Amino acid sequence: MKTTKPTTEQSSKYDGLEKMGISELLFNINKEDQSVPLAVEKAIPLINDFVTITVSRMQSGGRLFYIGAGTSGRLGVLDASECPPTFGVSEDWIIGIIAGGDGALRKAVENAEDDMQQAWKDLIKFNICDKDVLLGIAASGTTPYVLGGLLKAKENGVITGSISCNKNSVLSMNVDYPIELIVGPEFITGSTRMKSGTAQKLALNMISTTVMIQLGRVHGNKMVDMQLSNKKLVIRGIKILMEELGIDKETASVLLKKYKNVRKILEIHKRDSDSQT
Repeated sequence: MKTTKPTTEQSSKYDGLEKMGISELLFNINKEDQSVPLAVEKAIPLINDFVTITVSRMQSGGRLFYIGAGTSGRLGVLDASECPPTFGVSEDWIIGIIAGGDGALRKAVENAEDDMQQAWKDLIKFNICDKDVLLGIAASGTTPYVLGGLLKAKENGVITGSISCNKNSVLSMNVDYPIELIVGPEFITGSTRMKSGTAQKLALNMISTTVMIQLGRVHGNKMVDMQLSNKKLVIRGIKILMEELGIDKETASVLLKKYKNVRKILEIHKRDSDSQT
């Protein structure tokens, strides 16, 4: 009986790549990449369901965890690590864990993704509990490290979700909120760091950004809780104050230096304005 290969393992639509010139390679890669946002768009209802339960859990004191291996793990750690400086939240609100530990962010760790037990060992170091939400990320939808962590988490009452790039993957069949991003065969056969990785990054951007907005970490369209950890962000903070309060650069600079937080300044201004009316 003939079996169909998972989408992520199907042969590329292109062949003879080594015979293509630079322009042709770039054009064809870009052409394939254009299909990625459309695949993500089709999954918005699934992403919506996952974000809804995540917001509810985090409003009740829960946290969001990501687990993954290889590219998927790196993308999860990246997304989690960008939330504190962008939204001013603590580092234990959204936590990214990669198979093989932080060393795997730079170099592949042999066989790290094949251990069904290790993810749960990694998760319990953070005292994961039934208030939390766990999102497993794996393009194939079969990675043992991710699957093992999700199964154990579900046994312990943790809400589970997954992001994969194959239809009806084993991950999807074993979580509460499956998200499938079907981007089709990769430009280089099986190289899921390409379209699959891009799709996962887009979905993670959507998830964390929407969660943070729903949890009140954005004012208007501004990152008012961002950490002022470098000159660029200080300048951005000054510009936000100038726009929101109608003040000059010098006044904004003085306020920011004094209070060290954009939201706090806006709240003080609103309070003072309300008291005068």
